[in-house]
Amino acid sequence: MFWLLFLLMACAAAFLSCARLCLAAAHAAHSEPAGGGAHELTLYEAAFLSGGPFRVADLTLVSMARSRRLLLAHTGWATVVDPVGGDDIERSVIGAIGPEGQSRIGAVRRATAAADAVRALADRLVAAGLAVPDGARGGVAGAVRQVRAAALAVVVLAGVSLTMPGGEPGDGVLVAAWFALPLVLTLSCLAIARFEVHPYTRWASPTGQRLLGALPKGVRDGVGEAALLTAVAVHGVRAVSDPALREAFGTAQRGH
Repeated sequence: MFWLLFLLMACAAAFLSCARLCLAAAHAAHSEPAGGGAHELTLYEAAFLSGGPFRVADLTLVSMARSRRLLLAHTGWATVVDPVGGDDIERSVIGAIGPEGQSRIGAVRRATAAADAVRALADRLVAAGLAVPDGARGGVAGAVRQVRAAALAVVVLAGVSLTMPGGEPGDGVLVAAWFALPLVLTLSCLAIARFEVHPYTRWASPTGQRLLGALPKGVRDGVGEAALLTAVAVHGVRAVSDPALREAFGTAQRGH
């Protein structure tokens, strides 16, 4: 009857992990302040809500390259052409490149994503109820991982229990039936989280996602220069049609 001990361990793991996920999801659901419905997104805000700090960095690099203020080579290097930034984030890019005026695109992306200007943008979006706070996003993601680990632990403990010697005929069915209970609990919790909790694991809150979805389709698809930058903000550098720019980012990602 040692399998009963394993069953208790499996049930405890399943219950505690599912309870943590429920609490994290509830915290994320109530973390969105009231208001924010009449907000008109800027390009930087759309980029952050779509892909986080690195999307903001990519948008800025593409924008500066398109305006010939920055050269992004296919070798994965960024070179400053105009050292005067138009805003705080552009100045963060120039500062990330350094006084020599040239740096790896991957290093520039990382430094820009961690810059004070991008953090200030994130704080403003969180305060407006458009972005998910770091704690809520990380809490839900960590809880989901814990439920997955608990489901795997249930399967492992059930396998150990079924292979233990000394059992009576028919015990295998009984053991499998009991272990099915915590397994069903964890899998059901994951299934519900996939459809109900998943929006809170992204950068945008439900209000932020509605504003992103309200962008005109032509703008999101990148028709025209301004629309192209909006498409980069929403979809990332894959929306860029310039093969040289795509190659520059591709080389940077392969180097990283």
